[in-house]
Amino acid sequence: MNEFSILVTGGAGFIGSNLADKLLEMGYKVCVIDNFDPYYQRKIKEQNIKQNLKNKNYTFIEGDIKNTNLVKTIIKKHNIDRIFHIAARAGVRFSVKDPYFYHNINVNGTLSLLKASLETKIKRIVFSSSSSVYGTEEYLPVDENHPTRPISPYGASKVACEAFCNSFTHVFGLPIVILRYFTVYGPRQRPDMAIYKFFKLISEGKTIQIYGNGEQTRDFTFISDIVDGTIKAMESDVTGTFNLGSGRRITINNLLKTIESVTGKKVTKEYVESQRGDVHDTWADINKAKKTFGYKPKIKIKEGIKIFWEWFGENVISNNSSLQ
Repeated sequence: MNEFSILVTGGAGFIGSNLADKLLEMGYKVCVIDNFDPYYQRKIKEQNIKQNLKNKNYTFIEGDIKNTNLVKTIIKKHNIDRIFHIAARAGVRFSVKDPYFYHNINVNGTLSLLKASLETKIKRIVFSSSSSVYGTEEYLPVDENHPTRPISPYGASKVACEAFCNSFTHVFGLPIVILRYFTVYGPRQRPDMAIYKFFKLISEGKTIQIYGNGEQTRDFTFISDIVDGTIKAMESDVTGTFNLGSGRRITINNLLKTIESVTGKKVTKEYVESQRGDVHDTWADINKAKKTFGYKPKIKIKEGIKIFWEWFGENVISNNSSLQ
């Protein structure tokens, strides 16, 4: 068992809770901070962390990372050595409605965490960014040298966070690695995310609305691959920016065909107008992460959809939709 603990911000959410589970499994002591942001129901996050609350190597703190003094107290009290900074307000479309709110949570929260980390001499931070920083693609697949020209306030907030991370590394020597995630999916994903919404509507026999013509593509990346790559980045000694995706892409139309194949249910579709802030294509060039710290995604889309369908049946359908 390591003498130090790892802090996971946003550790009750989709990615953070899966990451915390894996870290505990690997023998790390894990401290989680989450403010139960009301973006979706609190009971979902409570369910995400329930299995760890009695684990002696797990500590949960309800709090806000914008409170710099709280974060400093946590770091000192729990002997925090490294931080996974995942806490953020997600959602491209919702960010269009309230850009200031996204800036306040994502950018000010990150700056507060960096300040606390600098003052407590944290040895390493892994910052979870997003493919949304790239905006409309100039070429595919997208590598880390692609211009960052976000077309949504959410993407803009992530670019600002990255800029602060890079400046704290350059000016103060704070070791930070930035990971740009591409369309993560899998067990515990948020109810507003596409694959979750598709399964919910299919299970209820309702029509699925497809924005645009359905020929837009996404690099869907399974949660276990994201967790694996994130931990590998932490355990290496690199800094800089890396894409974490599956390295493959699929159209939304073909995704629905895959879902039909896995579930045995016919999908009823309705095509509607494209949404502001949505890019047409995402597709990650992951060669840099592969070569630098051995990132290697394993789960292909059909296998990931099968795993999610099983989880959805056990945790949403069987529980009278308690995680919706």
